[in-house]
Amino acid sequence: MTLPAEVREKLAELELELSEGDITQKGYEKKRGKLLAPYIPQIQGVDPSLQIDNRIQGSSQAVLPGSKHNKSRAPNTRDERFRSDLHTEAVQAALAKYKERKMPMPSKRRSVLVQSSVEACTPPDTSSASEDEGSLRRQGRLATSTPYQGHSHPAVEHWFNRVIQGSSTSSSASSTSSHPGGRSVTTTNTTAHAAFNVNAAATALADFMAHTQLGVPVNSRVSSKIQQLLNTLKRPKRPPLREFFVDDFEELLDVQQPDPNQPKPEGLQMSPLAGEPLGVVTNWPPSLPAALQRWGTTQPKSPCLTALDNAGKPVYTLTYGKLWTRSQKLAYTLLNKLSTRNEPLLMPGDRVALVFPNNDPVMFMVAFYGCLLAELVPVPIEVPLTRKDAGSQQIGFLLGSCGVTLALTTDACQKGLPKAQTGEVATFKGWPRLLWFVIDGKHVVKPPKDWHPPIREASNDIAYIEYKTSKEGSTMGITVSHSAMLAHCHALTQACGYTEGETITNVLDFKREAGLWHGVLTSVMNRMHVISIPYSLMKVNPLSWIQKVHTYKARVAVVKSRDMHWSLLAQRDQRDISLSSLRMLIVADGANPWSISSCDAFLNVFQARGLRPEVICPCASSSEAMTVAIRRPPEMGVPPPGKAVLSMGGLSHSVIRVDTEEKLSVLTVQDVGQVMPGAVVCVVRVEGTPYLCQTDEVGEICLSSGSTGVAYYGLPGMTKSNFETIPVTSSGVPISDRPFIRTSLLGFVGPDSLVFVVGKMDGLMVVSGRRHNADDVVATALAVEPMKFVYRGRIAVFSVSVLRDERIVVVAEQRPDASEEDSFQWMSRVLQAIDSIHQVGVYCLALVPANTLPKAPLGGIHISETKQRFLEGSLHPCNVLMCPHTCVTNLPKPRQKQPEVGPASMIVGNLVAGKRIAQACGRDVAQLEDNDQFLYIQDVLQWRAQATPDHPLFLVLNAKGTVASTASCLQLHKRAERVAAALMGRLNTGDHVALVYPPGIDLIATFYGCLYAGCVPVTVRPPHPQNLATTLPTVKMIVEVSKSVCVLTTQAIMKLLKSKEAAAAVDIKSWPMVLDTDDLPRKKSPQMYKPPTPEMLAYLDFSVSTTGILAGVKMSHAATSALCRSIKLQCELYPSRQIAICLDPYCGLGFALWCLCSVYSGHQSILVPPLELETNASLWLSAVSQYKVRVTFCSYSVMEMCTKGLGSQTEALRLRNVNLSCVRTCMVVAEERPRITLTQSFSKIFKDLGLSPRAVSTTFGCRVNVAICLQGTAGPDPTTVYVDMRALRHDRVRLVERGSPHSLPLMESGKILPGVKVIIANTETKGPLGDSHLGEIWVSSPHNATGYYTVYGEEALHADHFNTKLSFGDTQTVWARTGYLGFLRRTELTDASGERHDALYVVGSLDETLELRGMRYHPIDIETSVIRSHKSIAECAVFTWTNLLVVVVELEGSEQEALDLVALVTNVVLEEHYLIVGVVVVVDPGVIPINSRGEKQRMHLRDGFLADQLDPIYVAYNM
Repeated sequence: MTLPAEVREKLAELELELSEGDITQKGYEKKRGKLLAPYIPQIQGVDPSLQIDNRIQGSSQAVLPGSKHNKSRAPNTRDERFRSDLHTEAVQAALAKYKERKMPMPSKRRSVLVQSSVEACTPPDTSSASEDEGSLRRQGRLATSTPYQGHSHPAVEHWFNRVIQGSSTSSSASSTSSHPGGRSVTTTNTTAHAAFNVNAAATALADFMAHTQLGVPVNSRVSSKIQQLLNTLKRPKRPPLREFFVDDFEELLDVQQPDPNQPKPEGLQMSPLAGEPLGVVTNWPPSLPAALQRWGTTQPKSPCLTALDNAGKPVYTLTYGKLWTRSQKLAYTLLNKLSTRNEPLLMPGDRVALVFPNNDPVMFMVAFYGCLLAELVPVPIEVPLTRKDAGSQQIGFLLGSCGVTLALTTDACQKGLPKAQTGEVATFKGWPRLLWFVIDGKHVVKPPKDWHPPIREASNDIAYIEYKTSKEGSTMGITVSHSAMLAHCHALTQACGYTEGETITNVLDFKREAGLWHGVLTSVMNRMHVISIPYSLMKVNPLSWIQKVHTYKARVAVVKSRDMHWSLLAQRDQRDISLSSLRMLIVADGANPWSISSCDAFLNVFQARGLRPEVICPCASSSEAMTVAIRRPPEMGVPPPGKAVLSMGGLSHSVIRVDTEEKLSVLTVQDVGQVMPGAVVCVVRVEGTPYLCQTDEVGEICLSSGSTGVAYYGLPGMTKSNFETIPVTSSGVPISDRPFIRTSLLGFVGPDSLVFVVGKMDGLMVVSGRRHNADDVVATALAVEPMKFVYRGRIAVFSVSVLRDERIVVVAEQRPDASEEDSFQWMSRVLQAIDSIHQVGVYCLALVPANTLPKAPLGGIHISETKQRFLEGSLHPCNVLMCPHTCVTNLPKPRQKQPEVGPASMIVGNLVAGKRIAQACGRDVAQLEDNDQFLYIQDVLQWRAQATPDHPLFLVLNAKGTVASTASCLQLHKRAERVAAALMGRLNTGDHVALVYPPGIDLIATFYGCLYAGCVPVTVRPPHPQNLATTLPTVKMIVEVSKSVCVLTTQAIMKLLKSKEAAAAVDIKSWPMVLDTDDLPRKKSPQMYKPPTPEMLAYLDFSVSTTGILAGVKMSHAATSALCRSIKLQCELYPSRQIAICLDPYCGLGFALWCLCSVYSGHQSILVPPLELETNASLWLSAVSQYKVRVTFCSYSVMEMCTKGLGSQTEALRLRNVNLSCVRTCMVVAEERPRITLTQSFSKIFKDLGLSPRAVSTTFGCRVNVAICLQGTAGPDPTTVYVDMRALRHDRVRLVERGSPHSLPLMESGKILPGVKVIIANTETKGPLGDSHLGEIWVSSPHNATGYYTVYGEEALHADHFNTKLSFGDTQTVWARTGYLGFLRRTELTDASGERHDALYVVGSLDETLELRGMRYHPIDIETSVIRSHKSIAECAVFTWTNLLVVVVELEGSEQEALDLVALVTNVVLEEHYLIVGVVVVVDPGVIPINSRGEKQRMHLRDGFLADQLDPIYVAYNM
């Protein structure tokens, strides 16, 4: 059943009304319903209210059931087979082929939705929204006759999840995703109906998580979205990866091999095509100024130009007499009345800028001809509206290179220009200094009687310069000579059959291209009357040009297809218009692929108003070659117009195949007529030598004629390659001695010598060796019912280069009333349509708010500026969909793990290669010293209390830099005794006691008190009063996991632990006994506890690792003493020394330095609690300077606070006499790879305060041994090497030069401590590795911890962490595994003992590494790249979830930048790491959790993300 023709025509009119907003959606639906009501049969089982919506059309075309674009029309004089709305139908049919593949919709914080409407924030009323739900879903609904379930549950949460239903993958079974509400979801698929209940989903997910050790609630929104994303990604990638051999190191990017089955040209070599010869006219004027003089003197009353106002009323008609006299006045004034220092300002041949608005053609014409008469060269440019116009800087560059010093303009225009403070016109960015001259009547002078402008014959001197913007955004000036200008007017007159006195309407920009050629130059040649229609009038009244054709009985109209499209939308109010006077309707952009549909539609409507089909004359032109070809008017007896339906697939290989059967991916093009008179055209290959193409091959059209541009001004190199091409035959013989100009049009010569254009070089995108035209992609995007969601003319398509191939980006302006979800659905359908029709993936599709894309002067989009903004992250989209998984197909192959070489062969291999086994050790621990007879640290304190009772050990500073508390040996001993006395009655020997204190002397005293009483202390960071909810549970967990029977603390913290606020976070009734030690009685304990052996447990050290595991290690008395002795030897610590410590005192080396070392070595420790730096950033450095400290320790977070907080204040610090020249060594206590950029910037910033660049170094420790390396005071400086990051991914070390690509600097982590032995072992075979090989660092030392007390989170692990042996070689020594990857390298330096020095380089924690594509990545490397990609990224963390890489970035800036980051992050990770980012999460600053050492807690972040607790600004799921 087909609809009657008149109904279809009415429907088409309705469509147009709706698409341009002349009618509301409601009105549209109502009228449409009325029209269709008689033709819709009742469908059983479907609520009648839905029927209109379902729109069953029994028409024979393949149209999507939901399509609103069924525009078949009444047959007209043109052949029905070539209907140009074929494309729309093809798109709809292509979409119908897709089963609906749901993609996870990005989630966005509500505040970011402000730009979109209320609709987006309030669940739509589902019954009325059914119209907007994607057409795809309707198809499913009809196929199964089940109403879409949304109508029965119009719940908010349902609305939220509508786009996130289950994704049907390409297999027939439907997969499901769990909802927040946990309702079961039925995904209707044409092949299967599967309804999984949530339990099934839960078990599937649980299965899934068993492998990833996840405890994520199954119903969380994030995990269901990721599940969906995975389902979408399971689809097979299109191009198969070929097998080829890859060396492990070299990750070769897959090079696209040409497909052997791709179409190849088969025709003969084309022969150049010549236009008819230029006719000889006897009284032809010798130049354009001569023509003006002739008409100005013989026909002064004859009208030349009529200007209209914005209401369409004629404001002024310029006669030829007036044009002649006013141009003369201006010429005289310019040459004689403008002077600088008595020198005339302008000489003949100088360039002058013409700055005229588009609604003032009269002044422009006077200025243009005035310059020609004065023999000056006009350079017409756009009026700069703001200081930051798109492309304005490039225009400035053009003016500068042309040496322009004067700009002509009108009074009104000059008043509107942006002004500087002085009231003069502002200097625009990149522009030369210009003198602005207003050419209105009162500023120009009448020339004396005896002055006449020189009227010469047309020569080869420059007549004018036309600007053109290239694909990259640079602006060139094209010079046109007087003779070429004249010849072009001659050729146009002949081709168009212009006669003297004709009337023409011009809708184009009169400053350049066809608008200038027809409306300013050729018109004067033939004394024609031009009716100039300004763009501003077209915006208000798109019919204005048609009305003027009717009123003035114009014979010719010069328009663009856009003007025809606009007038269609407005034509129904005008019944009495006649276009019968037109003999030529010149379509200036006839080379555009969609001009044909505008021409067809226009003819269709206006044929009834007297428009003859044969008067439509498309033409093709370019700025360089001017007019290339134009369809002649019918009276010239030319062959009928031609059309071609070409296969898009063929075109992408530059081959012409007239497509017959496959209707989906075709391009219908119309001819652009015959070659211009006097010109020769040929088609050459686009790249390389300009060989002539074969007849069935698309190439660049080249033109040779006397009527073209001559050069790019001031660019000889580009001029040579573009204006002086010599096409050659396949045997290499030049086809002519005349040079040809490249027109930048892509096309071919068809039958009847008609020229066809299929695209422009500017829009050419070469993706994986295939060519696609930006305009074609735009046309496809527009055919996906766009009018509801995006503006028709506001779509930009361009390509960016990522990972050595072009990637297609589509940017469109979203209508303000389009909801999030509609837009997202439109986006996913655009992707499918482009994929289906062009067989190319879109890399990124972005929607920006209305009116935010940079505009080209006359509407349109400034493509290069848009691309620039996209690449620098300043486009500010409101919706983004990236599809790197589908369109990046040239990634290196995933690495296949080779069967490991056995450990024995490794050793033999190393021996053969002359490499030593990688092992190193610190100095031997020297013979016993004075206090080495003490095996127990508490004995040392008692001995010091007797020997040197008043020797100061500790000094704690507060935020003001004043001493808050101090302790001498005796004071500390006395305070410890009091604590011991309090504990002894209450606790048993060996009980565990939790010490919850702020950093200070209380903590140290109670620690020794516990040792005195024979208890085992556990230091715990106190909860943060402002942040109890997150910090208190950790305290509680450590107290419970360490099995503490008592908590010692201060009164204030004790109150906090039992407060109401605490009750909200933890069960406060289950605390063990809590004692406050603020006012203990002065009692001496009866006797000190003496441990029976040094192997007894001294204390527990609890710490949360970066992977989120809480692990407590046991430190024996022997290990404690050994640790102190090693540090004492390495740092040369004696009682006379002072060291400054700015670290947290709760675990690891920080605890040892704070609580143990001073007591052992007797030096004085100046303690600076890091928390105090938040109020006074300079506290630590001022203390170091004030006490002239030689050795100081800090953490990365402290160093970062100083770099960020004091970077700009070094001058102020110097004035306060802060001097750091005393520092011999400043060590950063760390359990990670040294952060070389941070240490270097710290050194650089504080160099001004005397800090020696050699002073800063890092330490390395981990859970099994808290101090493995420490720079100390003696020994060589830490070295830095550069390694190849790609080799690291394969667990190899390859040293490279600094600055080479993919190089990564690694700094040595300090010197190995005395008594410590280190070896590098293979993580899998546990065999020893050679020098410079990457493996796990194993350590053996007297101060290794003796084992885990408990590991909370992964109990099963870690038995072998503390005692493991090599599988080969030295199989006796017991080692502890650090869990860090690194390598040893013997350097040329010598250490204290005269041996060559072995440097240890830490690469990163094994638990943190990401296994992706068979390779090992360190998160920090990816994060470093990401942070560099945009100035607003403050911090970044990455982790994986089920093989997807998730990147979380903190945005420091306005939320509208959030979506800019998605593409930049994806690009940089692809380029530098060959990885595809799966999810980009944009969050506020401070969301990424960091521990006290300043390390990112990536696993906490991951848990937070999966439980949906990050409150992200935006989450993008890359397809």
